[in-house]
Amino acid sequence: MSNFWDFFWLILSSFIFIAYLLVLFQIVGDLFRNTEMGGGFKALWILGLIFLPMFTALIYIVSNGAGMAQRQRAAMQRAKSDTEDYIRQVAGKSPVEQICEAKALLDNGAINADEYAQLKAKALA
Repeated sequence: MSNFWDFFWLILSSFIFIAYLLVLFQIVGDLFRNTEMGGGFKALWILGLIFLPMFTALIYIVSNGAGMAQRQRAAMQRAKSDTEDYIRQVAGKSPVEQICEAKALLDNGAINADEYAQLKAKALA
């Protein structure tokens, strides 16, 4: 019977420890992301997280929770827009641009109507 409770407490304490580490990493990441806070205050928060970890983490979340959410949201938006810009850059030309180029080639006589239709179908696919 004692083996069950030992295992239960091991699982519970492991869960609490991992949850605390996740919160700690979020707080440290937010400290580095926060441009409004000075370096001295950031150092004090880090020292507090080292010497009084649970208490400092709780106070930080209560006092900076809304700011943490805003900074996280802004970082996610930046990452999303950077990803979309990269995809646009790598993907090349839009279908409209491809069709316009194919039409210019058709007008110049470089391709015939069948080739134009193939290029247009490929661009729209």
